[in-house]
Amino acid sequence: MRNRSGIQGVASSPVIVGAVTVLVIIVAVFLAYNANNGLPFVSTYNLHARVPNANALVKGNEVRIGGARVGVVKSVVPVQTGNGQVAAELDLSLDKNVEPLPKNSTMIIRPKSPLGLKYLSIIPGDSKEGFAAGETIPVKAARPEPVDIDQFFDMFDEKTRKAIQRNLAGFGNGLAGRGPQLNNAFVALRMLAESSEPALSDLVAPSTGFGEFFEALEALSATVAPVAEQQASMFAALDRTFAAFARVSRPYIQETISKGPETLDSVTEDLPAINPFLHSSERFFAALKPGAKVLGETSPTIAAALRAGIPALNRSPVLNAQIPPTADALLAFQQSTGVFNGLDLLIDTNELLGPAIRFIAPAQTTCNYLSITFRNLANASSEDNGLGGWINAISFQPPEGPNNEGGQASAPANGGGTDPLNHLHSNPFPNTASPGQPNECEAGNERYELGKTRIGNTPRDDGTITASQSKKQKQRGEAGE
Repeated sequence: MRNRSGIQGVASSPVIVGAVTVLVIIVAVFLAYNANNGLPFVSTYNLHARVPNANALVKGNEVRIGGARVGVVKSVVPVQTGNGQVAAELDLSLDKNVEPLPKNSTMIIRPKSPLGLKYLSIIPGDSKEGFAAGETIPVKAARPEPVDIDQFFDMFDEKTRKAIQRNLAGFGNGLAGRGPQLNNAFVALRMLAESSEPALSDLVAPSTGFGEFFEALEALSATVAPVAEQQASMFAALDRTFAAFARVSRPYIQETISKGPETLDSVTEDLPAINPFLHSSERFFAALKPGAKVLGETSPTIAAALRAGIPALNRSPVLNAQIPPTADALLAFQQSTGVFNGLDLLIDTNELLGPAIRFIAPAQTTCNYLSITFRNLANASSEDNGLGGWINAISFQPPEGPNNEGGQASAPANGGGTDPLNHLHSNPFPNTASPGQPNECEAGNERYELGKTRIGNTPRDDGTITASQSKKQKQRGEAGE
């Protein structure tokens, strides 16, 4: 009875009842105020997470997995990553049943409502390893943020809205009063759609590669993206060009277009007759192409020939006046007795001298030996003392040893003695680039090996440059040719 009376005494006291009520209300308010940050005295699974941009994510926002709330964002602070960029680091307070979160999990910031409220959505992975409490989810786990409705409407800025108004006004004015024409157009479009259905079926068939076409078009667009400014300049230039066309559109361009059908009809009628000419022109230009290519390479020579040919052409009338009497004289000479016998003898002489000339000619045409011979003869007789000329001579001491060139010899000098130069170097029949011989001018150009006897042709290729030719090449090089 005493206990019951004690309880009744506490319950009957207004002060105690009021104090208990106030305490309960304070506790309820405290719990309600901290509900977004987690209930007190409840164990949590705390992690850090880094995202490239928190984007309106604030303290107290929810963390969800599969749409269910599993924690809250305790704080959002900016941090600097190792590569010098800035990211946002989130402190997450998660329920213990989430622990451990797989390490290949991803996360994305999503909108909770159209008013801008956000939450962090975590997509758990399938890794057997998990994040320990206090670890940081790396920034690579963050996925790109989806476009929110407010970001979508942000593209309709003032300039865009005005442009839309002008477009609507322009299209409205353009379509106003054209109902019958539009109806006819829709009828024609239906017929076009029905007629084009087989062609479109073939177009979208896998064998046509229509999908690959758009992939290639995407690659092309990515390729030309770096030159977008140049393309913009091109369109600006096109605008100026079409503005210039607008000034002559009537009547000139209008008349050209109006006469186009008649021209096409005439071309259609005349093309069958022109086809043979076009085919012949095609063959002609195909045959002309190699010559045109060579013409580009030989154009400097042709230009020089034209410059030299102009004076010759100016003097050609005089030559033309002399040709008829010359031809008459040749005709009279041909009709003279004994001319044909003399020509036959001349032909026989040429046939006899032909092999010798062909063998001797390279000695001059390639090696220039005849010019060198006459030059040496002229130099030999050019020295004199006023009373007469003499031939230059050079004295030298022959090498010492058996069979040397200073005295009688029983065999070619082939070393011996104390002089290492006691070797005979002789080439009685040097190569002169004649038929059957190597293409070299050997006489006077032989390069002998010291300490070795050499009689006859040298094994090396002595080239085709002789003394006079070397001098001419040096003069040309000094003249800058």
